[in-house]
Amino acid sequence: MKFYDREVEQQLLREVLVQSRHEARMTVLMGRRRIGKTELSLRCGDDTVLYFFVGKKAESLLCQDFVAEITSKLGVPVLGYPNSFSDIFRFVLRLSEKRPFTLIIDEFQNFQKVNPAVFSDMQRDWDLSKRKSRLNLIISGSVFTLMKKIFEDYEEPLFGRADEKLTLQPFKTDVLKEILRDFNPEYTSEDLLALFGITGGVAWYVTLLLDRGKTKKNKMLAALTEENSPFVNEGKNILIEEFGTDYVIYFSILTCIASGMKTSAEIKNELGIDNISSYLSRLEDYYGLISKYQPIFAKENSKKVRYQLDDCFLILWFRFYFKYQALVENKAMKALGDIIRRDYDGLSGLMLERYFVRKFQEEGKYIVGKWWDRKGFNEIDLVVVDPLRKEAWAYEVKKDESRYDEAAFKEKVNAMVAQTPEFHKMRVHAGLLSKADM
Repeated sequence: MKFYDREVEQQLLREVLVQSRHEARMTVLMGRRRIGKTELSLRCGDDTVLYFFVGKKAESLLCQDFVAEITSKLGVPVLGYPNSFSDIFRFVLRLSEKRPFTLIIDEFQNFQKVNPAVFSDMQRDWDLSKRKSRLNLIISGSVFTLMKKIFEDYEEPLFGRADEKLTLQPFKTDVLKEILRDFNPEYTSEDLLALFGITGGVAWYVTLLLDRGKTKKNKMLAALTEENSPFVNEGKNILIEEFGTDYVIYFSILTCIASGMKTSAEIKNELGIDNISSYLSRLEDYYGLISKYQPIFAKENSKKVRYQLDDCFLILWFRFYFKYQALVENKAMKALGDIIRRDYDGLSGLMLERYFVRKFQEEGKYIVGKWWDRKGFNEIDLVVVDPLRKEAWAYEVKKDESRYDEAAFKEKVNAMVAQTPEFHKMRVHAGLLSKADM
């Protein structure tokens, strides 16, 4: 697959590269696994790029890899057979004083296990050498909690050292449409919805499907349970390092949310965990995996709080692979495939809502949310507010347009307006969004 999008990020990396020719620059690139951080880093615009991957192995073995990369890319011998990263980093900083280049350090957070002293050593050498060096340093990592701690915790050595910090997001909806159109010019809205629902716009998942000819909905769904499907263990691969020994509890909570439980009371009743609020808080504030939301314009202290899992692929993974892990462990993939096809409509309805939420958010000029009343009888899937024009749109989201009851929906909208003072001075429209509007 060709390289899509990321124009803004590439432009920033090119600007930083120019600045690094006068004084060393450090850019930190964060984002979930598979989002495309490595590929973006390699497209920073430099002709000379060293790539250090921090694998989970002895520091001396990593140094052998790094020395080989320096020798191969720069043709410079590294004397003394260094067995510490700090020695190599100092060497690279000095080398760049006369010969500027880019160094990418990938999966940087793994130094926490390899040798935590690396962070303080780097801080010392960076502070001493930055003004003389002309190194363009790009540091990337995919364990969100560790990367945030390393660079944003005031007590950590590398706090405040990054000149730029980027968090890479999934492809936007228009980019997903462009990619699918390139691979399947005759795609349908069902195909686009399946691609969005399965991948969430994560670059590696999109590539995995489309490069293998999975450009139609049925083929995409079939790919989820094919023999040796890389999707099967993906959720565990992404998150087990984040959660450590508590992963079973967190996985169970995420399965509840992915299956449609929205309140802490529902999850507590399902799992029997008394201190459920503390786990939900960590999933939101520390791990950044879920978000809580309230009816649009609700007061901050409102008790009408719901939770959602933000990552589309993880919704699918917890809803099917983890929930039915007994089938996975017994390699009963045909049975799991039957369950996915049986329950796909329920999932795709949720993903259609997510698609439109993201589409409006991408425009950057709307307040986007939902609304429901205290008893939950009246609920509106999507509310979009233009605060400058004092105008709002309330939408019912339906895959099947024939199921839309205009009169009943307008009654819900009237209830929302009556109970929400912010809407009293706005023009509020009511309507339907369906697959045809994607």
